Amino acid sequence: MSSIISIKNLRKAYPGGFEALKGVNLEIEQGEILALLGPNGAGKTTLISTVCGITVPTDGSITVGGFDTIKDYRATRDLIGLVPQEINLEPFETVFSSVSFSRGLFGKPRDDAYINRILDQLSLGDKQDSKIMALSGGMKRRVLIAKALSHEPRVLFLDEPTAGVDVELRKDMWDIVAGLKADGVTIILTTHYIEEAEAIADRVGVINGGEILLVQDKSELMAQMGQKQLQIAISDPVDEIPDALSAYALERSEDGLSLTYTYDTTGERTGITTLLNDLAAAGLVMTDLQTKQSSLEDIFVGLVKETT
Repeated sequence: MSSIISIKNLRKAYPGGFEALKGVNLEIEQGEILALLGPNGAGKTTLISTVCGITVPTDGSITVGGFDTIKDYRATRDLIGLVPQEINLEPFETVFSSVSFSRGLFGKPRDDAYINRILDQLSLGDKQDSKIMALSGGMKRRVLIAKALSHEPRVLFLDEPTAGVDVELRKDMWDIVAGLKADGVTIILTTHYIEEAEAIADRVGVINGGEILLVQDKSELMAQMGQKQLQIAISDPVDEIPDALSAYALERSEDGLSLTYTYDTTGERTGITTLLNDLAAAGLVMTDLQTKQSSLEDIFVGLVKETT
């Protein structure tokens, strides 16, 4: 699969010396959904703003669809749709006129049929004559997406698209994103909701301190970095873990009735069989076993901790 966005050695420094981006290199493949995760101040929004031409880079290069974002600004901007974090809409405009106006800003000819199709895709068809001020927060976010898609971009940036949206509308938004991908749109999503990345992304990128820590296929990331935990319930509480079990780095629960063993899912041997034999030899009677797979959130938190 070919790259639709190529970012090489991208830096953004501000007067005073603060570096928001520190030599970012990133290839985004055509037709994929990339989730970009990072804490507040990590550089997510700065990266998006720079790719979209809103922020001027200090150094490095960006191409979108083969066009340089500085030398061929108009060509690259035509390829990009941006849904910002902030809801900034004209309250007295109707939904249809607001979306149509955005299409006109890009010099596209009037196409009411296309606008209607977008509104129907986003469940806004019955709201097209409603004023923006009459819409709920979730519907306003849908209008933002419709405006970003009005000029038929090949790339869509969603900067915290479900911030402040309830769980039901958030899942609706995931369905919308999946539908856009099916239409061939490349989607770059920034989010604080780890479950969004787990639910819809093809690849996950982690950014912190203006640097990309990794970009990897979501399932590969889970397989390579995920760990499993074996929780062992025992019949009688223990005040401390027996010396004979010290090699397993077990964690004891507060009540002493549970021991937790963490192991690598990619290892040749988990060590579980030996552990259970050694538990019995130490006089501990097991009453229950449970396993827990590390989530993407666990992995993300671990990566960010390593860089702070």
